[in-house]
Amino acid sequence: MKIFKIALGIVLLTILLTITTTSVYTSSRFNMSYLHYGSPKSYINYVNDTKESLDSISPNYIDINNEGHIETNNIDTDFIKTIHNKGMKVIPFISNHWNREAGELALADMENVTTKITKIIKTYNFDGINVDIEGLNEKSREQFTEFIRLLREKLHSTKELSISVAANPYGSSKGWQGMYDYKTLSAYADYLMIMAYDESYRGSNPGPVASMSFVENSVKYAISIGVPSEKIVLGIPFYGRIWNINDMDDFNKKNKILGKGVSSGTIESMVAYYNGSIIYDKKSKSMKANFTVNPSDEKKNLYSWGVPVTEGNYEVWYDNDYTIKEKLKLVSKYDLKGTGSWSLGQENKEIWKYYISWLNGNYFSDIANHWAKKDISTIYEKDWMLGTSSTLFCPDNGLTRAQAAVTLIRALDIDLDSTSSYFVDVPDSYWAKSEIETAYKCNIINGKDKKIFDADSTITREELAKMLYNLLKSNINIHNTDNNFRDISPGSWSYKAITALNSAGILKGYDENTFRPRDTVTRAQMACVLNRISIYIE
Repeated sequence: MKIFKIALGIVLLTILLTITTTSVYTSSRFNMSYLHYGSPKSYINYVNDTKESLDSISPNYIDINNEGHIETNNIDTDFIKTIHNKGMKVIPFISNHWNREAGELALADMENVTTKITKIIKTYNFDGINVDIEGLNEKSREQFTEFIRLLREKLHSTKELSISVAANPYGSSKGWQGMYDYKTLSAYADYLMIMAYDESYRGSNPGPVASMSFVENSVKYAISIGVPSEKIVLGIPFYGRIWNINDMDDFNKKNKILGKGVSSGTIESMVAYYNGSIIYDKKSKSMKANFTVNPSDEKKNLYSWGVPVTEGNYEVWYDNDYTIKEKLKLVSKYDLKGTGSWSLGQENKEIWKYYISWLNGNYFSDIANHWAKKDISTIYEKDWMLGTSSTLFCPDNGLTRAQAAVTLIRALDIDLDSTSSYFVDVPDSYWAKSEIETAYKCNIINGKDKKIFDADSTITREELAKMLYNLLKSNINIHNTDNNFRDISPGSWSYKAITALNSAGILKGYDENTFRPRDTVTRAQMACVLNRISIYIE
């Protein structure tokens, strides 16, 4: 349990001076995506699916071949004109596709390679270049940095230079991560696109493609070594990875399915076809699916060009609209330039209805004009309160007792008790069982009666007062507190909590000198109260 400190002797009335949110929102977060899979003719359909949510497109038009030379790849001039007419930039990416020797040869011939790149950009009226050289190591660090410096020198000042860099959540200076001198590269580049994915990869054990800790620590590391936040673009995976668990022990089998990439849309349709299950993994904040392919089942393809699944038990990790939305909170949290994604055409198309709003901190469609919008957005970014769906917060709905318990446990960052079973009306399958049992164990919330919690009933104002009082009572001065509420009597079980919290400015009454103790607390009101006490529990 994280220890939270509340300074003794502080008059909590000062809370009222700190209610305003510290979040800063902009309406112009940057958004780009790569184009790699599919035919050149399908590219325009992929772009149209985004509903004008993109600022730039990076197609795979330029490759480094085995000899380290530059080759162009199916450049479509009609596509370039169409994208420009839409007001978007075309920034092709140049890649060695993880061929280390090819990458090293290109760096050794950087004078000719950088000249060739600039000529291609001019010839096809590209708006810049994204450098995606991967798979080298720390021995190429200085040479790669010099390559970028030289390329920036040769590029016209109006042309964009961006660099795809490995995620480095652990601050490694060796291997693939070691080839990128983040701070120096950012001085030459318009932005670094942190590829915050492939935490688990082809050939690894099953696991998340991009757990939240992996992603956030990658951002924090870049900022900690001096990369300006406005030069960081957060890479988002539009794909998942799939493992046939049976293949892990079959050493002689060919064409094993061990961490192969697969689009998000294919994953969900495949799980549905094989009657599998999907769960949200709380630890990694990723989606995890399982399904079984029996010998008699039709063998569906992983990809349109034909890679069928074989019989066996499958485990799949991926991101959906909910988990992607969680990652997008980091853009506002760290004031990043925006996001990039790998790769266009692999995502669930429905996400584009909401993506740009989420990216710009407008997380819920039903709070745009609500009085508590800033409080709700701030508390959501802190991960203390979630929505009722990926698009709705339902601010005026009553807060349930279960939601109240979950909210305070999340706010206090208390480790969950997964073993207790005190309340008979909270079964093991109940979504908030661990949080309820933990809140009770920590004396934050009591049951309605002996062994009865009544999780789905709404919480009242006096119940919330008691919960907050339990949390803060050792630091609230309740002496000489007068009761100005005509609907609260000194003999009431909630009297002390209400008067203390009112005196501290945490809970207020109404104009007619009433508190309305049995009125329901709304979700918006809970967000507001949490903001008032946040500086004391973080």
